[in-house]
Amino acid sequence: MRKKISVVVPCYNEQAALPLFFERMKEVTDKIDADFEYILVDDGSRDDTWGMITYWVNQLDNVRAISFSRNFGKDAAVLAGLRESDGDYVCTMDADLQDPPSLLPEMFRTLEQEDYDVAAARRVNRKGEPPVRSALSDTFYRLMGKASVDMPKGARDFRLMKAKVVDAILQMGEYNRFTKGIFGWVGFKTKWLEYENAARSTGKTKYSMKKLFGYALDGIFGFTAMPVRALYMAALFLGAAAFGMLITMLVQICAPSIPFNDLFLILFCVFFTGCVVLCGLAVAVNYLYRILSEVRCRPPYLIARRLNSVPRMPEPEPEPELPPEEDLPPEKPRLF
Repeated sequence: MRKKISVVVPCYNEQAALPLFFERMKEVTDKIDADFEYILVDDGSRDDTWGMITYWVNQLDNVRAISFSRNFGKDAAVLAGLRESDGDYVCTMDADLQDPPSLLPEMFRTLEQEDYDVAAARRVNRKGEPPVRSALSDTFYRLMGKASVDMPKGARDFRLMKAKVVDAILQMGEYNRFTKGIFGWVGFKTKWLEYENAARSTGKTKYSMKKLFGYALDGIFGFTAMPVRALYMAALFLGAAAFGMLITMLVQICAPSIPFNDLFLILFCVFFTGCVVLCGLAVAVNYLYRILSEVRCRPPYLIARRLNSVPRMPEPEPEPELPPEEDLPPEKPRLF
């Protein structure tokens, strides 16, 4: 029996990239003995991405699509696509062809013939990118490598997963989603396939430095307690520095011949203590904001339009409202 592969493709301003994407995918899928379906998720694009998606839905009978009411982010688009998928295997990949579709046959062979649940792509270099961007990316992966998630340096969202892995991912119900971290957190045996960095097929990257910084914070705060540990280390350092200052002042008191300017010491203590306090407040407020986001129970995305779309997993329904207090039955009196 032929297997079915669902390809989830988040799209944000990919009007020009989609024709090239389907052209390249046609070359690849002809080499794989499986049936394919495409699930395109328009993440509130500002160009005519939805018009191009509609064209491909009408051209091919294996394309389904949904469109968000606004831009909710790539992680929400991946979640929506996974909920819509119904294949034996599910692939997540971008439309810009930075992740080479040519890896798909090897991914399929891995899941079919080897003892793996996931075949994922890992970029071994960042040729063609600015040095600062590459250095910051390397730092982020080193930090995440200390967390309890399987996310090696250069890990990408491009992967092929068995259905049981997708079901596990869909059980993760948090609002603040960091997809790479979730992929690693659910576990399952993963084979990493390496490739050289490639340029986008069209246009420019959608991730500015500001967005990348926010994405990194999502990963750090969502999957590690590293900021809290850093705050503890800063407090220990501050205590050690204060103790050293105390010893210095005692020595200067005992040796009046040594000149001492207490103004610089006071300023140092005020500025350094203020910096540590503000950092601690920033960490605490960040975690509190994330708790607030979760308890609001807002959906991670809203769907405005569908084309040929039937969800694999229905959208969570809102909890029923409780009746007014006067309609509730009276509580039984307690004896104790």
